[in-house]
Amino acid sequence: MGKDYYKILGIAKGASEDEIKKAYRKMALKYHPDKNKSPGAEDKFKEIAEAYDVLSDPQKKEVFDKYGEDGLKGGMGMGGGNTGGGGGRSGNYSYTFHGDPHETFRMFFGNENPFENFFGQGGPGGMGGGRSPFFSFHSGGGGRGMEDEMDVDDPFSQFGGQRRRKHQDPAVVRELQVSLEEVLTGTTKKLKITRKVLNPDGQSSRSEDKILTIDVKPGWKAGTKITFPKEGDQTPQNVPADIVFVIKDKPHTLFTREGSDIRYKARISLRDALCGTTIQVPTLGNRKIPLPLTEVIKPNSVKRIQGEGLPIPKTPSQRGDLIVEFNVVFPNSIPPATKEILKDCIPQS
Repeated sequence: MGKDYYKILGIAKGASEDEIKKAYRKMALKYHPDKNKSPGAEDKFKEIAEAYDVLSDPQKKEVFDKYGEDGLKGGMGMGGGNTGGGGGRSGNYSYTFHGDPHETFRMFFGNENPFENFFGQGGPGGMGGGRSPFFSFHSGGGGRGMEDEMDVDDPFSQFGGQRRRKHQDPAVVRELQVSLEEVLTGTTKKLKITRKVLNPDGQSSRSEDKILTIDVKPGWKAGTKITFPKEGDQTPQNVPADIVFVIKDKPHTLFTREGSDIRYKARISLRDALCGTTIQVPTLGNRKIPLPLTEVIKPNSVKRIQGEGLPIPKTPSQRGDLIVEFNVVFPNSIPPATKEILKDCIPQS
């Protein structure tokens, strides 16, 4: 049973965009680890960030609503056709949380400390003294903290704060080539990206290298998308772009892919096609399978070897077939004496 992101934010399934934002504001302020020192607050803060990251994105939310956390992170349901649920999209989509709840917090509020614009220089009522008002307000006698008076759900509401909505940059899409052998067994790819990261002043930036890890699941099809949310360049004005990797099959010397099946072209002589033989068929597992040919093999005819293809994505314990296509090689010429023999041996129709 995966995480219930709705439960983490304390909202009902089907909550509106505004309700999701309101719940994140409240929960993120409550469990920020610099303010909340109770055991587990930091883990809760990260869970809240991940829940908001998923539910605030219509695409990720759609996959989660249909398949849950396991489906979202396991490569279910999104891409380019039909999910079977009316969304008009299908394929595979694998989500990985970027892992930095403070980044989610900063992007949501526009700053690591959403209150410093109001109280950082002394603030209303002469409150100042160099303290961090976000984490240490007390009204001094009324029993309620300033944080409570400010309306935790919207810390800007009491002061008329205007927060410009940031627009996210278009996704950065890159191909990720994988070999058929890697699709057969699954593999882990580590990819280094270089991106611009904002400095603490929120204006200047620096270049930073980061390693992104992709766990390629057995049977993933070409076109499968793996999205790393908001891992693009950071600027003061925009939300960083998502980085999207799209699986592409690396050309193979022996096989071509057809869904979960693979195709191998076998060259055989005309004599073997007519008289029969046994050929050795290679596999992705570096084995050779003997295939007896006892009937006449016509050009471009095929035979199937079951279970020697690629894993089926939704049921990776099952595999597609190895399709053997025959290329019958005809001789360039036949001696006259041989022709006479063939005329006597081979029927006209």
